[in-house]
Amino acid sequence: MCAEKIQRFLMAIVLTLAMVLFVTGQIQLAVVIQTLVIVMVIVWAFTDFCPSLWVFKKVFGKCPQKD
Repeated sequence: MCAEKIQRFLMAIVLTLAMVLFVTGQIQLAVVIQTLVIVMVIVWAFTDFCPSLWVFKKVFGKCPQKD
């Protein structure tokens, strides 16, 4: 696995966790988790820097470029 794919899976897992927390009535924690994901995506959009992707690239390496 490469960094970009791992980051996408991690984002999906975190959003799923937030959804499960909403369903189980732990709304405050779910909102906090979802807000952190939203802020990270907004920072990534404006600065083209994603902290989790940066760490994953150092640990797992970049995905090969598709032609």
